[in-house]
Amino acid sequence: MKNAIKTLKIGHRGAMGYVAENTLESIQKAMDLGVDGIEIDVHLCASGELIVFHDLTLDRITNGQGAISKFTLSELKKLKIDNNFEIPTLEEVLNLINKTHTLNIELKGKDTASETSAIIEKYIKKKSWNYSDFLISSFHKQELKEVRNINKSIPLALLTNVCSNDALKFAETIKANAIHPNYVLLNKEYVIEAQKRGFKVNTWTVNNLETIKRMKFYGVDAIISDFPDRL
Repeated sequence: MKNAIKTLKIGHRGAMGYVAENTLESIQKAMDLGVDGIEIDVHLCASGELIVFHDLTLDRITNGQGAISKFTLSELKKLKIDNNFEIPTLEEVLNLINKTHTLNIELKGKDTASETSAIIEKYIKKKSWNYSDFLISSFHKQELKEVRNINKSIPLALLTNVCSNDALKFAETIKANAIHPNYVLLNKEYVIEAQKRGFKVNTWTVNNLETIKRMKFYGVDAIISDFPDRL
C-alpha cells in the first residue's frame, strides 16, 4: 500500500551520518541533500549565548572536558569538534539557513526557553522570518510550558519516548503543533490518533531503509534521520 501523504525529510543534527553533528558543515550537508527541515539542539553557555550542541558535557565529541554550561562562548569557540569543526551559536545556524528550511530547535539544556523565544522573535521582526519557519521541541515539559507562556505563536512539539495518551494530553495542554515520538514503539494506530487530535507526527531517529518504509506506511508527517538522503 502506497502512502499518498508526502513525508517531510528532516536532517538530525544536520546530516550527522555524514558530517559531525550540530556543526554548520553538517547543516549545510543536510541542505545539500534536499531536506525539508533541520533539527538541532541548544544549550545556554556561561556567557549567556545559545550554542548548538547535544550533550551536557564536551567530552564525547570535542577536545574539551566538562559541562558545556560552565564555559563562555569565547572559550567554546577555541575548542574543536572531531578535531576539525567549531561549535556554532544558534544565530550562526539561522544565518546559514536564511529562511530556506524549517528549523526544529530542541531545547536540550535547562533555562533555554526564554533566550530561544527571544532570538526567534528577533529574526521574525528584524529578518523577515515567519513563525512557520520554526519548531521548538523538547523532552523538558517545563521548558515547553515557558515558551508557550512567553509567546503563543511559536510552534511547539513534545518529544516522547513512550507513545502514550498522557503525552497527547500534555501536548494538548500546551497547544502543541506536533508530537515527536521515538519510532521504536510507534504504531499506525497512534499516528492516526495523534493526527485526529490535530498533531503532526514527526518521528525520530530513523536510519534503516526498512524502518523508513514502515514509518511512511504509518503515515507520519515527517521523519528525522541521520541520513536524510535515505528518506
